[in-house]
Order: sequence, then structure tokens, then C-alpha cells
Amino acid sequence: MDKMKVFAASASGRLTDDICEYLKIERGRASVGRFPDGEISIKVLDDVRGSDVFVVQSTCAPVNDHLMELLILIDCVHRASASRITAVIPYYGYARQDRKDEGRVPITAKLVANMVSAAGADRVLTLDLHASQIQGFFDIPLDHLYAAPILGRYFREAEIEDLVVVCADVGGVKMANAYAHMLGGGLAIVEKCRIDAKTTRAGNVIGDVKDKNIIIIDDMIATGGSIAEAAKTLKGKGARDIYVGATHPVFCDGVVERLGSAPINEIAVTDTIPLGERGDGLNVKVLSVAQFLGEAMRRIHFDESVSILFDAWPEATLF
Repeated sequence: MDKMKVFAASASGRLTDDICEYLKIERGRASVGRFPDGEISIKVLDDVRGSDVFVVQSTCAPVNDHLMELLILIDCVHRASASRITAVIPYYGYARQDRKDEGRVPITAKLVANMVSAAGADRVLTLDLHASQIQGFFDIPLDHLYAAPILGRYFREAEIEDLVVVCADVGGVKMANAYAHMLGGGLAIVEKCRIDAKTTRAGNVIGDVKDKNIIIIDDMIATGGSIAEAAKTLKGKGARDIYVGATHPVFCDGVVERLGSAPINEIAVTDTIPLGERGDGLNVKVLSVAQFLGEAMRRIHFDESVSILFDAWPEATLF
């Protein structure tokens, strides 16, 4: 492990400390600051020549600052002669701009992938991309993990009876079906109509939810509109207790008011994005992905299989 170096930019410091605790190594030293005009200043304080370097950074808000920190830190260790650089991006921003759904719009998720490669990254490790096809946007190896082992274990230990797993829109059917199979529950779908970037409207419910306990599964919570509307619709259809499980707590302005007014018992998220005070006023349970990512990083370092983690359901004892 003496050739393994783990660095963090400002968005993922706490998560990186937990990863390093699992790996039993010291976190790499780097300074991240600003020049007087606002430009980002980064200096790596440890020798990385010939090292296997992991740069951990979620591109969460402020997205552009954190993205630039990631790119500059990758470039920094690249020019310091690291032998291999892995960009560990627990939350991959701009992932919702993954296609041209109307004229004269960019595919920014592909642009960001190009920038990460151009900065000097040799491979990428990420968690629950908003769209799986983003894996193909990279011309370097990418390991795409899922938070199902973390969230699934938590809900399984809760022993929720008469369970139905619900996806808030048809795009999440595959994910919700995996959770339903894992937890031994039924499956239902809430039809969603998006009005604009901030507003959605829930429609029909496909599946039986009357007198059932519900877990709404999604990859992220941004505005909270989809989940709040889905929860209200499910309650109107006779659902009992409603829980929410999501990997990335993006939590934009107004999310506390939207989710707080919805009939939701508890929200479980992971620490891919530092929640801070943005969840105050909600019953939020934060689950750590540090050991999960740390094990993946250890396997990458020793050229071991990472795909075994895809099958690490809650009963597994890998981490």
C-alpha cells in the first residue's frame, strides 16, 4: 500500500478521511485555495512520483468550482509523474444532460467525460450514474458501482412488512425491480410528467399499493418534486408508511419544504455529497459509502476484480 496515494479536493474531504481510515493509510496532503481573482490554486504537498494516485471529488454544488478543482488536481498529480491516476467521482455532476432531447442543446455529460480524460485521468470510479449510458462517454476504463448494497442492507435490517418498492418514474424501473427482488417486496410505478426543470406532476400508479408499506427508490434527490408528488399520490391510493431511498442528496433550494409537506416517514441517502445543514427539518438517515468505495479502490490498486462488488447484496460481508 506504500505506492497508493489518496487525495481529496474540497467537496469530499470527510468522505476521503473515512475511506483512508478503511484503507489504513494516511490521506495525501494537498492545499486548495483561491487566487485574488477567484482562480483555483492547488498544490500537492506529497511526493507522488511512480505512485498509484486516487483523486476523490464529487462534482456537487458549487458544481463548476468542484469540477475545476477535480480537473486541476488530476493535472497536478499527472505533471508530478504519478504512474496511474484514478478519478473517484462519488457524484458525477452534469449527468442529467446526457442526450439531445431538443434542438441546439449540448451533451454536457460527454463534455465532462472528455475533460476528465484530457486532464490526465487513467480511469474513473463512480457511483450510481444518473444514466448508465454515460459509461460509454469515457474513452478510459470506468468502474460504475451501485449503492444498492448500502441502501438495501439498511432497509432489509428495518424489516418492513407488506413492502412494495416504487420508482417515481418509468426510467427507474430496472433499479426499483432490483431492490424489490433484494428486499422480497412487490413493485409499483408512478407515472410522471415533467412540466419544466423544477416541476413535475405525478399521474397514475401502476401496481397495488393499497395498505402496503412503500419504499420510493431513486438515484438522486434534487428538487424533491418527483418524490413529493409520488408520495402524495401513493398516499391517496391507500398506501401506509412511505420511505425514500436515494443515493445522492443533491438537495436544491426548496427541497426541505417540498419533502416536509409530503407524507414521508424517513429518507435514507448516502454521503456521496456532504449534506451539511441542507437536510435540517427532515428525518434523514445518512449512510456511508466510504468502506464500499475504499474496497473498490483497494481492488483497483491490486488489480483485483471490482465486479464482485456488483453482487455484494446486503447479506454479503465484503465490507
